[in-house]
Amino acid sequence: MAHVITSLCMRDSGCVEVCPVECITPGKPVEEYPLYYIDPDTCIDCGACVPECPFAAIFPEDEVPSAYVAKGGEFLNRVGFTGHYEAENHNGEPVVLDTAKELAAGEKVDLTPDIAANAAFYQKGPGYSAK
Repeated sequence: MAHVITSLCMRDSGCVEVCPVECITPGKPVEEYPLYYIDPDTCIDCGACVPECPFAAIFPEDEVPSAYVAKGGEFLNRVGFTGHYEAENHNGEPVVLDTAKELAAGEKVDLTPDIAANAAFYQKGPGYSAK
């Protein structure tokens, strides 16, 4: 079973660099695909990406939380959100997102829709932009 990058992803890119099978892709255009995505057909489920993510956004598919409880200060990154997020990624490059929402302490979020969003990103057909 593959890993999934959830909407806690703020596009750090460290996960891409440690993936031994190069199955992680940044979504483009970022306004439509704001996360990084893991190709479920290529992922070998090694978990190398998990500790590399500073946002703890990566889970095995069967462990993606349906009731993630925010500590406070985390951001959620989803199409439809209009908040602004600005930082530097793993390589010191700027990350600017206008699809963010800051989470309050104790706020509960269902991250399971990100499983389908990841799978949809890799489906061939209209809108396919993984490569």
